[in-house]
Amino acid sequence: MPNASIKKIIPCKKNHLINMILDIEKYPEFVPWCISGKIHKKDDREDMIVMEADLTIGKKFLNQTYKSHVTYYKEKDKIIVTSLGGPLKHLKNEWNIREINNQSEVDFIIDFEIKNIFYNMIMKKSFNQGLKNITEAFEKRAIQLFKNV
Repeated sequence: MPNASIKKIIPCKKNHLINMILDIEKYPEFVPWCISGKIHKKDDREDMIVMEADLTIGKKFLNQTYKSHVTYYKEKDKIIVTSLGGPLKHLKNEWNIREINNQSEVDFIIDFEIKNIFYNMIMKKSFNQGLKNITEAFEKRAIQLFKNV
C-alpha cells in the first residue's frame, strides 16, 4: 500500500486553508487529474463538519470515482478522509493544520490501496511524483487565493 507524509508551511491563515481543503467541488480547478468533485451530504455540527463526497480522478476515458467520508474536527484543526467505496480497497488521509505567525503548518498523511492490482502497480510507481504534484497544487492555490488576505 502506498503511504507517505508531507509537512509544509503555506503562507495563508489556517481558517482559509481549511475552507479551501473542504471545498471539494472546486478541486477540478486546481488539483491535477481531478475531473469533478461533488459533495452529496454535509452536516455542520458545533464541533465538526461531516461530509460525503465523490472525486473523479483520471483523464478523459480512463477515470475512476472515489466516494469518501470527510470529517473536519474543529477544535483539533484536523481533517480525516476515509473511503466509502469505489475503486479503493483502503484510504485514509489526514490533514493536521496549525497556524504559526499567520501561516499554516500542514502535516498531511496518506495511506491507500486500489482494488485493481494493475492500477495499484501503476500507482506505486508514480505515487511520489503524483503526491508532490498534488501538494504543490494545493500550495499554489492557497497562495493565489490568500497570500495577501
